[in-house]
Amino acid sequence: MDTPERATRAPRAPPPPGGGGGGGDLSAIFTVLVCFLAIFFMLILPTTSALKNGFSVVHQVPEGHVGVYWRGGALLNTITDPGYHIKLPLITEFEPIQVTLQTDLVRDIPCGTKGGVMITFEKIEVVNRLNKDYVHSTLRDYGVNYDNTWIYDKIHHEINQFCSAHSLQQVYIDMFDQIDEKMKDALQADCTRYAPGIEILSVRVTKPNIPESIRRNFEQMEEERTKVLIAIERQKVSEKEAETKRKIAISEAEKNAQVSLIQMEQKLMEKDSERKKEEIENQMYTAREKSLADANYYRALREAEANKLMITPQFLELKFIEAIANNTKIFFGDKVPNMIFDQRLLGNFLQDVDRKDNLES
Repeated sequence: MDTPERATRAPRAPPPPGGGGGGGDLSAIFTVLVCFLAIFFMLILPTTSALKNGFSVVHQVPEGHVGVYWRGGALLNTITDPGYHIKLPLITEFEPIQVTLQTDLVRDIPCGTKGGVMITFEKIEVVNRLNKDYVHSTLRDYGVNYDNTWIYDKIHHEINQFCSAHSLQQVYIDMFDQIDEKMKDALQADCTRYAPGIEILSVRVTKPNIPESIRRNFEQMEEERTKVLIAIERQKVSEKEAETKRKIAISEAEKNAQVSLIQMEQKLMEKDSERKKEEIENQMYTAREKSLADANYYRALREAEANKLMITPQFLELKFIEAIANNTKIFFGDKVPNMIFDQRLLGNFLQDVDRKDNLES
């Protein structure tokens, strides 16, 4: 069945001379290549220039920035976060705006002091940050280069205002440590009033450049001031040393006085102890002598009582007889009997006295 049909087909015409078919293939390949390159430029290439920014469809917002868009020169309300985003090429323009801390460096700021001396601040650094919530309003009012208006130009203005109100001595030495805070406060005050999205965190001002002759004078003044300060410090050191010696002497004197007082108190205590000891000894001696006297008195009293009891006519007569017996000398004469008789009369008299005492008692 296939064979008759294949036999009835018309023969294929030969290709025209000159290779017309090959030219059509090259045109198609060129068209595909152009389209590929266009897509590559529109989608793949990063937006690093205004031309690429205008032609690109995919663009990248770096970290710490937000994406802001313009269409036909008008600022759009759209604000994108970091990452990849899509926009219309040639119609929508894109710009990344930094919302993290950034340092704006202002260089070579000339100013004239109150006395007419021209000085130059070589470098002033302003650390600032644009609040993410105020990006749209700030760019709408002051453009992408908002920091030119509120930082660069404002620093020039504030520095000249400060210099014109103060002398070179104040700007260069006396009030130099206050310039940072004064500039920060001045910038922040105007930003808070007119551009609230801008936050001034700190200002660092370098030492200004002054004429060489004046600088040498300041250096000489500083040297003299340093010498004066050294002399003052030496005087203070000498005074401190004298004060220290005085305190040491006072401390030694107080210590010696306290030692003398303690020694005196010790001697007084020893004397008092000796006095008390003597008093005790005297009391003991007095008590002992009194006891002895009392004992002697009591013994004499008892002996007197005993003698009183013992002196009786019989006892006296006995003692008389003993005395006569013990006497080796015997006298003979007319008076001997009388002596014996007298002794008996004495015994009788004593008996009468004793009897009367008994009756009276």
